[in-house]
Amino acid sequence: QVQLVESGGGLVQPGGSLRLSCAASGSIFVVRAMGWYRQAPGKERELVAGITTSGNTNYADSVKGRFTISRDNSKNTAYLQMNSLKPEDTAVYYCNFPSGKAASWGQGTQVTVSS
Repeated sequence: QVQLVESGGGLVQPGGSLRLSCAASGSIFVVRAMGWYRQAPGKERELVAGITTSGNTNYADSVKGRFTISRDNSKNTAYLQMNSLKPEDTAVYYCNFPSGKAASWGQGTQVTVSS
């Protein structure tokens, strides 16, 4: 089972930007769809962005036009570029496989959007 490690979160003001990274442990990055999820306090985890093996992307309506998911297989890494951040985006962000066998959930990375 592949281990996925998230990084890049932090504290930003509304309207700011962050770029999250999801790195696979070891030397391989399996060829399968990837997704970014988030979980806010008191709410269930939700899928916010996905990318297929062929590069097709999809987004939750709440982030469409503001977030961009991408992948770099040569670096065994997936990314989430987040622009125009809103307080409602505050959550712990995780990456995982949206279909097939999921990886173990990692620690995630905290994103806090506040003035």
